[in-house]
Amino acid sequence: MLEKFQNIFRIPDLRKRIFFTLGLLAVYRLGAHIPTPGIDAAKLAQFFNQNAGGALGLLDLFNGGNLRRLTIFALGIMPYITASIIFQLLTVIYEPLAKLQKEGEVGRRKITQWTRYVTVLLAIVQSFFIALTLTNTQSGESMVTISKSAFVPLCIITLTCGTAFIMWLGEQITERGIGNGMSLLIFTGIVVGLPRGIQELYEKFRTNAWGGFTPIALVLLVVGMVAVVAFIIYVERSERRIPIQSAKRMVGRSIQGAQTSYLPLKVNSGGVMPVIFAASILSAPLLLQNISLFGSGPLRDTAFAGPIFRAIAPSEPWYEVLYIAAIIFFAYFYISIIFRPDDIADGMRKYGSFIPSVRPGKRTADFINDVLTRITLVGAIYLIIISIIPTLLISGIRFNHLWLIGPVFDRFPAWVTNGLGVTFYFGGTSLLIVVGVAMDTVQQVESQLIMKHYEGFAPSSGRIRGRKSW
Repeated sequence: MLEKFQNIFRIPDLRKRIFFTLGLLAVYRLGAHIPTPGIDAAKLAQFFNQNAGGALGLLDLFNGGNLRRLTIFALGIMPYITASIIFQLLTVIYEPLAKLQKEGEVGRRKITQWTRYVTVLLAIVQSFFIALTLTNTQSGESMVTISKSAFVPLCIITLTCGTAFIMWLGEQITERGIGNGMSLLIFTGIVVGLPRGIQELYEKFRTNAWGGFTPIALVLLVVGMVAVVAFIIYVERSERRIPIQSAKRMVGRSIQGAQTSYLPLKVNSGGVMPVIFAASILSAPLLLQNISLFGSGPLRDTAFAGPIFRAIAPSEPWYEVLYIAAIIFFAYFYISIIFRPDDIADGMRKYGSFIPSVRPGKRTADFINDVLTRITLVGAIYLIIISIIPTLLISGIRFNHLWLIGPVFDRFPAWVTNGLGVTFYFGGTSLLIVVGVAMDTVQQVESQLIMKHYEGFAPSSGRIRGRKSW
C-alpha cells in the first residue's frame, strides 16, 4: 500500500493536481479564521448554543463552523447549491433552457455563468437577512458592536464576496485539481470538526455525563459509527445491472458476434445531493423567523407566523416530515436529470442492442424507467435513514408536541424526544458526505494511476466505484 501512495507522487501531473488541491483547501481554511467586522463573538456563540440543533447545525456543519463564528466564508457554498437547484428545475419546466443545455459545452457554459450570477444575488439576499437577524434590537439581542447602518452593508459586502471567492475556489479545484471542488469544500468543513467532536465525547466520558451507562454508550456510538460507514459503502457501491444483448453486426470486413453487457444503475445515483438540496430549502425559515417587519418584533413571535415557525422548527415532527418529503422529491428529481430512459433506449436501438424479452423503443424506455423508479425509492429510504440518525443523536424528535397523541410519547424514554446530546459530527449525514467524497476522489486518483500504467488501489477487485458528482 505504501508503494501505491508513492506512485501517486511519481506522476508529475497527478502530483501537481494534488498539491494544487491541498493549497486551495488550505486557503479555504485560512478564510475560516477571518471574522466579519463588527461581530460580538460571545453573544453569537451563545445564540448558536441555543439554536444549534437540526438544520442550523447542518448548515454550520457544511460550512466548517464558519457560520457559528460568522467568518467571511459564513455562507459557504449554500447559495451556489440553491442556484443550481433553481436552474436544474428550470431545465425541466422551461423549454428554451432545456434546449440550451442540449447544445453541448457552449450551452453548459452559459448556464454555469447564469448560475454564478444567481449565486451572487442569493448571497446578497441571505447576507441581508443574516445582518437583520444579528442587529435585532427588539429584545436587546443585538450581536454586533457597531451601528446597524454601518454593519448591514458591511456584512452584505463581506459575506457576498466570501461566497463568490468560495465558488471560484471550487471551480478551480474541479478544473485544475483532483476531485469535485464543491464536494471537497464540504468534505473539508466536516473533517476539520471531527477533532472537536472527539473532544466532546471525551468530555462526556470524563464527566460521566450519562452516569453508569456512559462507557457502554460510548462503545455503542463507536460501533454504530463503524456500522454506518460500512452500510454507506455497501449501498454506495450497490447497483442494479440490466443485461443488454448486442446483435451481430458488420465492422469493416468482419462480422462481430453477439455480445452480452450490462447497464449499471446505482441504487443511490444522486449521492448526498438530495440531502444537501433538502437542507438548503428548509434552511430558509431559519433566516426568516428572526426578521423584524415594521417594528413588530421577530416573525417567530407574531400571532400568525409564530405557530408556523414553531411547527417547522428543527426536531419538530412536521419539520422531519417536510425533510423526508424533500429528500424523496430531490432523489427522484436528480435521477430524472442525470438519466434519460428515452435517450438510452434510442441509443440502444441505433447500435442494435436490446434488453432480452423487452421490445426496443418505448417498451425499453418504460422498462428502464420502472427499474429506476424502484431503486430510487430504495436509495431515498437509505438517505432518510442516514439523515435521521443525527437528529436522534443530538436532539431527538419532539413527538410529544403533536396534538392529541403527544401525551403518549411523554411515557417514552427521554432520549426519544430530547436526544442524547451527542456531537453532530458523528451523524450519518456527515459520514455519508465524507465517505462519498473520499470514494469519488480515490476513484479519480486510481484512474490517473491506471492511465499511467501504475497499479491502482484495488487491482484484484476492479476499480473503486465513487459516488456521482453533481
